[in-house]
Amino acid sequence: MIYEKYYVWSILLRLYHWCLVISVVALVVTGFYIHSPWTLTTLEGTGLYPVLAMRNIHGLAAYLFTAAILTRIFLLLFGNRHERITDMLPVTSRNLRNMSTTFCSYGYLRDCHDDERLGHNVMAGMIYILTMIVALFQVASGFYLRLPENTFWQKWGIILFSSQQHARYIHHLLMWYFIIFALVHIYLVIWNDLTNEDGITSSIFTGNKFRPRGIK
Repeated sequence: MIYEKYYVWSILLRLYHWCLVISVVALVVTGFYIHSPWTLTTLEGTGLYPVLAMRNIHGLAAYLFTAAILTRIFLLLFGNRHERITDMLPVTSRNLRNMSTTFCSYGYLRDCHDDERLGHNVMAGMIYILTMIVALFQVASGFYLRLPENTFWQKWGIILFSSQQHARYIHHLLMWYFIIFALVHIYLVIWNDLTNEDGITSSIFTGNKFRPRGIK
């Protein structure tokens, strides 16, 4: 079978993806440390200040995470046709058919693959949209905790989370969403790469995907 190459993911989407990966890893590691430091407290008197260093890294990673999320929201509205929100929602017959095909494929109910589709399948697209919503709450809770004296974050923090203790609990809980999401995402990418030939793994580096010649 002859395959043709198509440019699917823009450089902006690929930058968003890797910025998100870096920031989530940094936020999870430093977040666990801030929650329960595993170094000796005597280090705080040596000039090393590991808790402060971890908080600063956590803060820098938070800004990178925020920038990545805002970039993805921009692409949902103004990206190419494979990156926009309209390509991810089950609002057309083609998208509904893709969601059914993907469900059967992921559930091992039928050996099938939608060769017509180059972008995200609809099931993945809806999860990504949900992840953007969760990320916005994570950003809001994080900045409310970090900048409680800022009137903007104080106002929205009280509206969304009430007390800082509630915000801290939600912030920690949502962190587990991203951990589980990352693990499932890696598994499905490897699974798709082994079962399909569209080049899904390399596409996040090159932006290119492949499908059989003759499919429009």
